[in-house]
Amino acid sequence: MARAAEAVGLDSLWLGDHLLYDLPGGITRGPWEVWTSLAAIAAVTERIEIGPLVASTGFHAPAMLAKQAATVDAISGGRLVLGLGAGWNEREYRAFGHPFDRRVSRFEEALTIIRTLLREGRCDFRGTYYTVEDCVLDPMPVRPGGPPLMLGSIGPRMLRIGLPHVDSWNVWWSDYGNSASGFRDLRERVEQAALESGRAPGTVAATAAVLVQLPGGGGRLMGETYNAAVGPVAGTPGAIADHVRDMAAAGAAHLQLVLDPITEASIEVVGEALALLDSE
Repeated sequence: MARAAEAVGLDSLWLGDHLLYDLPGGITRGPWEVWTSLAAIAAVTERIEIGPLVASTGFHAPAMLAKQAATVDAISGGRLVLGLGAGWNEREYRAFGHPFDRRVSRFEEALTIIRTLLREGRCDFRGTYYTVEDCVLDPMPVRPGGPPLMLGSIGPRMLRIGLPHVDSWNVWWSDYGNSASGFRDLRERVEQAALESGRAPGTVAATAAVLVQLPGGGGRLMGETYNAAVGPVAGTPGAIADHVRDMAAAGAAHLQLVLDPITEASIEVVGEALALLDSE
């Protein structure tokens, strides 16, 4: 599927950073580990950008997360975009032994360590939750200054923490209604927060995940407490192309298409939508 995404002309490919979900009916489901998977995809693709959507800072010691990111960036030849967030699914934290309390405070310290290592290569930090002593990141990431950083949150406190430092922010489809109008309103709020954090207008790119349902799709279940009833974009080339245009007009700089189902056939339909956009 990664090769198919690159072949049809997609700009980027993203994997969620989750460990397991409890689903209705007593079902427990889990994906593959994200950094191992990104390394594999980096090795079998050549052009497409890759990234976690988004990496939970609570699943790894922050210096190790920076090390993983630098490694995947090297394997990909500098194609990593590092999305970061504090996580939300308490079930997987408890199951795998990660602390769930003070997630935003922990994120703030982790972000300081991660960005310092990726951008400067060395960090000394002593906080409430994390300590690193003369940590050196070697080898450094391929991209000068490290991979672009993306904040995977629209929470007010997370925005205050992240917007001074990141290159972009991202919102999940269920948090803005999966509509261009909903995204436009949200982008205006986040842009104001960016200005208040000291960033110049337009310097933090706005990105959004978009739910697209194709033939055979059965809905996106993400756990019983995180399954907003939001209408998907119809999975036809024309409808996808129209929605991409509308989201661009609403200020989106980049979109992650969340395909339902995630198959090579779905990717081929997106390729047809891209062909329509390229022909304009």
